[in-house]
Amino acid sequence: MLLASAIAASFRQNFQHEPLLVRAPGRVNLIGEHTDYNAGYVLPAAVDKEICFAVGLNQTDTIRLVAHDLQKTFSVAAANVQRSNTPWANYLLGVVAQFQKRGVDVPGFDCVFGGTIPMGAGMSSSAAVECGLAFALNTLLHTHLDRMTLAHMAQKAEHEFALVQCGLMDQFASLFGQDGQVVRLDCRSLDYEYFPFDTRAAQVVLCNSGVKHSLASSEYNTRRQECEQGVAVLREHYPQLQSLRDATLAHVQTHRAALGDVVYRRCRYVVDENLRVEAACQHLLAGDLRAFGQQMYASHAGLRDDYQVSCRELDVLVAAAQQAPGVFGARMMGGGFGGCTINLVAPDQVEQFIAHQTAAYQQQLGLPLETYTATIVAGVSALEPVVES
Repeated sequence: MLLASAIAASFRQNFQHEPLLVRAPGRVNLIGEHTDYNAGYVLPAAVDKEICFAVGLNQTDTIRLVAHDLQKTFSVAAANVQRSNTPWANYLLGVVAQFQKRGVDVPGFDCVFGGTIPMGAGMSSSAAVECGLAFALNTLLHTHLDRMTLAHMAQKAEHEFALVQCGLMDQFASLFGQDGQVVRLDCRSLDYEYFPFDTRAAQVVLCNSGVKHSLASSEYNTRRQECEQGVAVLREHYPQLQSLRDATLAHVQTHRAALGDVVYRRCRYVVDENLRVEAACQHLLAGDLRAFGQQMYASHAGLRDDYQVSCRELDVLVAAAQQAPGVFGARMMGGGFGGCTINLVAPDQVEQFIAHQTAAYQQQLGLPLETYTATIVAGVSALEPVVES
């Protein structure tokens, strides 16, 4: 509650009234990468790195925002919300705009936010910011929108104000997380199912490569286009096929020549990855973490060799993890070309694992390694008021 206390104190100091307090978690994705925009399956979980908000209506026509960690402020007339030249404010303004598009009259409000989600680590701090404010405004304005609607509004905020064409997974995970559970989302139907994840048996550890290659966004768009090319080729033979979600390995193998080598490999990876997510869920039900971990290693190999979105730094970290004691599985997480690997480690081996990875990264690449342990927690929620002592 130290974070909540600091955010609440900052709010009172800046605005002299009492706020609603909300926490919005970041997320990890255990398996199912680059499948969301192919209408496939993902397996995320909300984690205990989070953004905390203090929000209150201010009886004026002005929205006043404070980015606690950046020590920056931003204000705008509630009636004149549009994209700004202040990148951090756009995530919040985009959410306000989504309420307004639904015909909700958003009055002036005050907001202080700050958090513990490491920036650039691929844990979706942007989605947490969007979902936290959406939840707070939904509560304060009594709009009674359900969580799936809030997730879609947060996603559209990112599309329209941050100009990032993200899938729904990040916002969904932040809002729908459950303590000690991972959640499989069908990105086509939006059906979802929870699976138990025993955090006493395996600790989630993230190893941050510290690398963010400039290729990431351009190559992400290229991969989407390559998948669309693959669907177009396959639909000539299977008109009912709507996305790679509908394709089988047999479809892809049969038309390998027509697809061409690159598009064939992209399609094969997506079909394989969807199968891996389904297999991984069955391993969780059986309590078989070793088998689950093998799916993670296979996912990384596919991302490295077929989807070609890994990089040397990520490959070094996964190869090192495979040699470390107590590791069930590891893979790169996120769009690629940098960011984190996600590792499942026996709790009594976490310290040794971190030491092993840090030494290997320094020895092989001459780079320092930042690591984070994460616990699986519930999704966005209101907090009890923090009383000043």
